[in-house]
Amino acid sequence: MKLKLNIQDMTEGFFENTRLIGMVAPVKDYQLVWQLNKRLRLDFRSNHELEIQLKKKQRQYFFGIYEYQEPGNALQHFLYNNQFDGEYLLPEFKHLDFLWLQKGDTVSEEKMTDLMNSVRSVPGVQLVMELSQEKIKNKGHLIF
Repeated sequence: MKLKLNIQDMTEGFFENTRLIGMVAPVKDYQLVWQLNKRLRLDFRSNHELEIQLKKKQRQYFFGIYEYQEPGNALQHFLYNNQFDGEYLLPEFKHLDFLWLQKGDTVSEEKMTDLMNSVRSVPGVQLVMELSQEKIKNKGHLIF
């Protein structure tokens, strides 16, 4: 008997109750994370176990992920690098440098607006926008 992994169900489960922000910030990931942690009182940490590897054109590409768990609730934050060595985690969003996924708990419109406005004030950040799930063609690339 052969079992087949249903990627569609896995993707839907992973993205249930998530919000995603795209950011243009032409700075190094560690610089952005330092600024976000300092200014927004967060505690993003690099998580090498979550790093995403894609193989394209016989080459390996590594996309780092930073993680932050909100104290006192189930909301987790994941900050993805969208670029590595000329390749993109989400090629449909080549103009974005970073992706910020919020997962595990409901994020209200008010909280989302406040977060995006706060991120806009961070040095190096040029653009902040919410990405609707319908526009993401390569959702599977974000699953760790």
